[in-house]
Amino acid sequence: MDIILQPWPWYLSGPLIAFVLFLFFYFGKNFGISTNLETMCTIAGAGKVSDYFKKDWKERDWALTFLVGLIIGGFISITYLSATNTINLNPKTVQELADLGFANAGNSYVPSEIFSIENMLTLKGFSILLIAGVLIGFGTRYAGGCTSGHAITGLSSLQLPSLIAVIGFFIGGLLMTWVLFPLIFG
Repeated sequence: MDIILQPWPWYLSGPLIAFVLFLFFYFGKNFGISTNLETMCTIAGAGKVSDYFKKDWKERDWALTFLVGLIIGGFISITYLSATNTINLNPKTVQELADLGFANAGNSYVPSEIFSIENMLTLKGFSILLIAGVLIGFGTRYAGGCTSGHAITGLSSLQLPSLIAVIGFFIGGLLMTWVLFPLIFG
């Protein structure tokens, strides 16, 4: 039997996401990923350093199970359900990224110019990842959640703070793409 591997159409994946959200709402849980990092820090003993992490992580064991499911699902998807690891990018986008120094744009999910071990160990590469990590960590805590939590759960439950957060995420993404990215890599 020949299986054609391609992205799932919106009319299949959309209702599946809605079904998962329904299950979260039904069981009184919120969908989002950023709090899992907080939970892992609590498990690792960060409560000894900061009172912020003095929480009962067992109350969030369901979220860790969800995180493990995401990792397993991602592995199954990329290993068994994907025809290729390349990304179908617009040729203009590929050219613009090449002009910024990204030689293999679209050939992998993350650019080796940032995420290869060699580049991560340079001052520039380490600084980019450290500053980006701090900004993302601060932003998700300040906004009360991550992009997936606000954009999927918050907006679907008509929460005004989530709408404001998503607008902020988009503005930040536009500034990064059109202003900071060319300054850093241009």
